[in-house]
Amino acid sequence: MILVVVEDLVFLSKIQQTAQMLGIPVEAVAPTEAHERACAPSVSAVIVDLNPRSGSAIDLVKALKADARIAGTPVIGFLSHVQGDLAAAARTAGCDRVLARSAMAKQLPELLKAVAHKDPTATPRAPEAC
Repeated sequence: MILVVVEDLVFLSKIQQTAQMLGIPVEAVAPTEAHERACAPSVSAVIVDLNPRSGSAIDLVKALKADARIAGTPVIGFLSHVQGDLAAAARTAGCDRVLARSAMAKQLPELLKAVAHKDPTATPRAPEAC
């Protein structure tokens, strides 16, 4: 399952519809719930809108990547193409990939397919670890 931390309902709907067409489970979560939900062993990636109205997405990315229980889960962030400083901050915070919103929309099917399933060679996280 892919966690989606996106407050823009139109873009969230696009992600959900694309995932549904591909048969990929996604779960939309609020930024305040994302860290806890990311602990689930079924989570294969987290997609984060780096421009949330409800708080700092950079802090969320830092928290996800600092938590050894979930640090290996890919975090993909997206933002406006003119936000170079925010993109750099997201990379520094640990985002595995940072995309402009337009690139994210264009590459969405391929991106979802790429992160939908955990690497079978990776060590699985124990459910009780989170």
